[in-house]
Amino acid sequence: MLGVVATIKVKPGMEKEFEAVAKELVAKVNAGEPGCKLYALHKNEAAGTYVFMERYLDQAAVEAHRATDYFKALGRKMGEYMDGRADVARLTEI
Repeated sequence: MLGVVATIKVKPGMEKEFEAVAKELVAKVNAGEPGCKLYALHKNEAAGTYVFMERYLDQAAVEAHRATDYFKALGRKMGEYMDGRADVARLTEI
């Protein structure tokens, strides 16, 4: 199993817009990616900070996720609300 933890900072005042787009992405991933075993958005205690927790069967599932049209489109849309780039940690289960 592979894990991804992506921490995202959102521009002040753009939280609701970001959440709407991120929730749409979460729903699409969970409905259509059997190789993704966990795809969840969390709000951090720090204002404007969100964390995606992701879990994939293998690298092929990660690549399939990144190749979807909805990931590309919604990722660009989320980028409009982000304050900088996501901090992404890629993990391998032991």
